[in-house]
Amino acid sequence: MPAPIIKTKLNRTALVVFSGGQDSTTCLHWALQTFASVEGVFFDYGQRHASEERAAQTIAWRLGIPLRRFKLDFFREMGGNALTDNSMAISTENGSHGLPNTFVPGRNLLFLTQAASYAYTRNIRDVVTGVCQTDFSGYPDCRHETLRALQRALHLGLGWPERGGIFRIHTPLMFRTKAESVALARRWGALESLAYSHTCYEGSFPPCGKCPSCLLRAKGFAEAGVSDPIFSRPAAE
Repeated sequence: MPAPIIKTKLNRTALVVFSGGQDSTTCLHWALQTFASVEGVFFDYGQRHASEERAAQTIAWRLGIPLRRFKLDFFREMGGNALTDNSMAISTENGSHGLPNTFVPGRNLLFLTQAASYAYTRNIRDVVTGVCQTDFSGYPDCRHETLRALQRALHLGLGWPERGGIFRIHTPLMFRTKAESVALARRWGALESLAYSHTCYEGSFPPCGKCPSCLLRAKGFAEAGVSDPIFSRPAAE
Protein backbone atom coordinates (compact mmCIF):
# COMPACT_ATOMS: atom_id res chain seq x y z
CA MET A 1 0.00 0.00 0.00
CA PRO A 2 1.30 3.51 -0.78
CA ALA A 3 2.12 5.87 2.05
CA PRO A 4 -1.19 7.51 2.92
CA ILE A 5 -1.99 11.16 2.56
CA ILE A 6 -3.61 12.40 5.74
CA LYS A 7 -7.02 13.84 4.80
CA THR A 8 -6.82 16.20 7.75
CA LYS A 9 -3.31 17.59 7.86
CA LEU A 10 -1.26 17.01 10.96
CA ASN A 11 -1.03 20.26 12.88
CA ARG A 12 2.76 20.17 12.94
CA THR A 13 5.70 21.32 10.85
CA ALA A 14 7.87 18.84 8.96
CA LEU A 15 11.46 19.37 7.85
CA VAL A 16 12.34 17.77 4.52
CA VAL A 17 15.93 16.83 3.72
CA PHE A 18 15.81 18.25 0.21
CA SER A 19 18.42 17.63 -2.49
CA GLY A 20 16.32 18.74 -5.45
CA GLY A 21 16.37 15.16 -6.74
CA GLN A 22 13.53 12.94 -7.87
CA ASP A 23 12.89 11.17 -4.58
CA SER A 24 13.24 14.14 -2.23
CA THR A 25 10.99 16.22 -4.52
CA THR A 26 8.34 13.51 -4.42
CA CYS A 27 8.62 13.34 -0.62
CA LEU A 28 8.40 17.12 -0.37
CA HIS A 29 4.98 16.95 -2.01
CA TRP A 30 3.93 14.12 0.31
CA ALA A 31 4.88 16.32 3.25
CA LEU A 32 2.92 19.27 1.83
CA GLN A 33 -0.22 17.15 1.80
CA THR A 34 0.44 15.58 5.19
CA PHE A 35 1.61 18.42 7.46
CA ALA A 36 0.25 21.88 8.17
CA SER A 37 3.65 23.45 7.45
CA VAL A 38 6.79 22.32 5.64
CA GLU A 39 10.37 23.56 5.60
CA GLY A 40 13.40 22.26 3.72
CA VAL A 41 17.09 21.82 4.39
CA PHE A 42 19.78 21.44 1.72
CA PHE A 43 23.29 20.16 2.37
CA ASP A 44 26.24 21.30 0.30
CA TYR A 45 28.64 18.43 0.95
CA GLY A 46 31.06 19.06 -1.88
CA GLN A 47 29.09 17.19 -4.54
CA ARG A 48 30.43 17.11 -8.10
CA HIS A 49 28.28 19.95 -9.43
CA ALA A 50 25.99 22.80 -8.41
CA SER A 51 22.97 21.44 -10.28
CA GLU A 52 21.49 19.88 -7.14
CA GLU A 53 21.42 23.16 -5.27
CA ARG A 54 19.96 25.06 -8.22
CA ALA A 55 17.21 22.46 -8.53
CA ALA A 56 16.45 22.55 -4.81
CA GLN A 57 16.31 26.35 -4.74
CA THR A 58 14.10 26.51 -7.83
CA ILE A 59 11.59 23.95 -6.59
CA ALA A 60 11.46 25.43 -3.09
CA TRP A 61 10.92 28.92 -4.54
CA ARG A 62 8.15 27.72 -6.86
CA LEU A 63 6.37 26.03 -3.94
CA GLY A 64 6.99 28.82 -1.45
CA ILE A 65 8.95 26.53 0.88
CA PRO A 66 11.66 28.06 3.12
CA LEU A 67 14.96 26.29 2.38
CA ARG A 68 17.92 26.45 4.74
CA ARG A 69 21.36 25.62 3.33
CA PHE A 70 24.18 24.10 5.36
CA LYS A 71 27.73 23.42 4.17
CA LEU A 72 29.43 20.17 5.19
CA ASP A 73 33.08 19.95 4.12
CA PHE A 74 33.77 16.60 5.75
CA PHE A 75 32.89 14.39 2.79
CA ARG A 76 35.01 16.30 0.28
CA GLU A 77 37.94 16.32 2.70
CA MET A 78 37.51 12.59 3.28
CA GLY A 79 37.38 11.74 -0.43
CA GLY A 80 37.28 8.21 -1.75
CA ASN A 81 33.97 8.43 -3.60
CA ALA A 82 32.92 9.57 -7.05
CA LEU A 83 30.28 12.01 -5.87
CA THR A 84 32.77 14.34 -4.18
CA ASP A 85 35.94 13.57 -6.16
CA ASN A 86 35.75 14.77 -9.76
CA SER A 87 38.90 12.83 -10.63
CA MET A 88 37.03 9.55 -10.14
CA ALA A 89 34.90 8.21 -12.97
CA ILE A 90 31.42 7.14 -11.87
CA SER A 91 31.09 3.38 -11.94
CA THR A 92 28.26 0.93 -11.31
CA GLU A 93 30.71 -1.85 -10.52
CA ASN A 94 31.02 -2.85 -6.88
CA GLY A 95 34.35 -2.09 -5.26
CA SER A 96 36.24 -3.74 -2.44
CA HIS A 97 33.42 -3.09 0.04
CA GLY A 98 30.74 -4.51 -2.22
CA LEU A 99 29.32 -1.10 -3.13
CA PRO A 100 29.72 1.23 -6.14
CA ASN A 101 32.07 4.20 -5.85
CA THR A 102 29.04 6.54 -5.66
CA PHE A 103 28.51 5.40 -2.06
CA VAL A 104 29.41 8.24 0.31
CA PRO A 105 29.95 6.48 3.66
CA GLY A 106 27.56 7.72 6.31
CA ARG A 107 26.14 10.54 4.18
CA ASN A 108 22.49 9.93 5.05
CA LEU A 109 23.34 9.28 8.69
CA LEU A 110 25.09 12.65 8.95
CA PHE A 111 22.44 14.48 6.92
CA LEU A 112 19.66 13.20 9.14
CA THR A 113 21.57 13.89 12.34
CA GLN A 114 22.27 17.46 11.20
CA ALA A 115 18.66 17.87 10.08
CA ALA A 116 17.38 16.57 13.42
CA SER A 117 19.64 18.99 15.28
CA TYR A 118 18.38 21.90 13.20
CA ALA A 119 14.79 20.68 13.59
CA TYR A 120 15.29 20.70 17.36
CA THR A 121 16.04 24.43 17.29
CA ARG A 122 12.82 24.94 15.31
CA ASN A 123 10.78 22.72 17.65
CA ILE A 124 10.18 20.33 14.75
CA ARG A 125 9.95 16.62 15.49
CA ASP A 126 9.13 15.27 12.03
CA VAL A 127 11.95 14.89 9.50
CA VAL A 128 11.25 13.58 6.00
CA THR A 129 13.79 11.94 3.69
CA GLY A 130 13.58 10.32 0.26
CA VAL A 131 15.83 7.34 1.00
CA CYS A 132 14.71 4.10 -0.57
CA GLN A 133 15.77 0.58 0.39
CA THR A 134 14.92 -0.80 -3.05
CA ASP A 135 17.25 1.62 -4.85
CA PHE A 136 19.63 -0.14 -7.22
CA SER A 137 22.83 0.61 -5.33
CA GLY A 138 21.86 -1.01 -2.04
CA TYR A 139 23.43 1.72 0.08
CA PRO A 140 23.37 0.51 3.71
CA ASP A 141 22.45 3.96 5.04
CA CYS A 142 19.21 3.83 3.01
CA ARG A 143 17.89 0.68 4.69
CA HIS A 144 14.79 0.58 6.86
CA GLU A 145 16.66 -1.08 9.72
CA THR A 146 19.33 1.65 9.66
CA LEU A 147 16.80 4.49 9.69
CA ARG A 148 14.76 2.99 12.52
CA ALA A 149 17.89 2.64 14.64
CA LEU A 150 18.89 6.24 13.88
CA GLN A 151 15.40 7.49 14.68
CA ARG A 152 15.56 5.83 18.11
CA ALA A 153 19.01 7.29 18.81
CA LEU A 154 17.96 10.82 17.82
CA HIS A 155 14.70 10.59 19.77
CA LEU A 156 16.66 9.80 22.92
CA GLY A 157 19.77 11.87 22.22
CA LEU A 158 17.85 15.08 21.57
CA GLY A 159 15.73 14.65 24.66
CA TRP A 160 12.35 14.36 22.98
CA PRO A 161 10.92 12.12 25.75
CA GLU A 162 11.56 14.91 28.24
CA ARG A 163 9.95 17.43 25.88
CA GLY A 164 6.81 15.30 25.67
CA GLY A 165 7.16 14.52 21.97
CA ILE A 166 8.14 11.70 19.66
CA PHE A 167 10.84 12.28 17.05
CA ARG A 168 10.14 10.56 13.72
CA ILE A 169 12.02 10.06 10.48
CA HIS A 170 9.46 9.65 7.69
CA THR A 171 10.48 7.62 4.63
CA PRO A 172 7.47 7.57 2.26
CA LEU A 173 9.41 5.80 -0.52
CA MET A 174 11.34 3.28 1.58
CA PHE A 175 9.96 0.13 -0.05
CA ARG A 176 8.98 1.60 -3.42
CA THR A 177 10.50 0.88 -6.81
CA LYS A 178 11.24 3.83 -9.06
CA ALA A 179 8.12 3.04 -11.09
CA GLU A 180 6.02 3.07 -7.92
CA SER A 181 7.59 6.34 -6.82
CA VAL A 182 6.68 7.90 -10.17
CA ALA A 183 3.07 6.78 -9.71
CA LEU A 184 3.07 8.27 -6.23
CA ALA A 185 4.59 11.50 -7.53
CA ARG A 186 1.64 11.81 -9.88
CA ARG A 187 -0.78 11.04 -7.05
CA TRP A 188 0.83 13.61 -4.75
CA GLY A 189 0.97 16.35 -7.39
CA ALA A 190 4.74 16.33 -7.79
CA LEU A 191 5.12 15.97 -11.56
CA GLU A 192 5.32 19.71 -12.24
CA SER A 193 8.08 20.06 -9.65
CA LEU A 194 9.91 17.04 -11.08
CA ALA A 195 10.38 19.01 -14.29
CA TYR A 196 12.85 21.14 -12.31
CA SER A 197 14.44 18.31 -10.32
CA HIS A 198 17.96 17.05 -10.89
CA THR A 199 19.15 13.46 -11.01
CA CYS A 200 22.05 13.24 -13.47
CA TYR A 201 25.38 12.37 -11.82
CA GLU A 202 27.18 14.37 -14.52
CA GLY A 203 25.27 17.56 -13.69
CA SER A 204 23.94 17.84 -17.23
CA PHE A 205 20.75 19.41 -18.54
CA PRO A 206 19.29 17.86 -20.53
CA PRO A 207 20.33 14.79 -18.50
CA CYS A 208 23.17 12.73 -19.95
CA GLY A 209 20.93 9.64 -20.12
CA LYS A 210 23.92 7.35 -19.55
CA CYS A 211 24.90 7.54 -15.88
CA PRO A 212 23.37 5.04 -13.40
CA SER A 213 21.06 7.65 -11.93
CA CYS A 214 19.71 8.75 -15.32
CA LEU A 215 19.15 5.15 -16.37
CA LEU A 216 17.27 4.35 -13.16
CA ARG A 217 15.07 7.42 -13.52
CA ALA A 218 14.29 6.66 -17.15
CA LYS A 219 13.44 3.05 -16.31
CA GLY A 220 11.07 4.16 -13.55
CA PHE A 221 9.15 6.59 -15.74
CA ALA A 222 8.99 4.07 -18.59
CA GLU A 223 7.66 1.30 -16.34
CA ALA A 224 5.11 3.68 -14.81
CA GLY A 225 3.94 4.71 -18.29
CA VAL A 226 4.52 8.40 -17.50
CA SER A 227 6.50 10.90 -19.57
CA ASP A 228 9.35 12.42 -17.58
CA PRO A 229 8.45 16.12 -17.26
CA ILE A 230 12.13 17.11 -17.13
CA PHE A 231 12.25 16.79 -20.93
CA SER A 232 9.42 19.30 -21.37
CA ARG A 233 11.20 21.92 -19.27
CA PRO A 234 12.61 24.85 -21.26
CA ALA A 235 16.41 24.68 -21.37
CA ALA A 236 16.68 28.28 -20.16
CA GLU A 237 14.92 27.53 -16.87
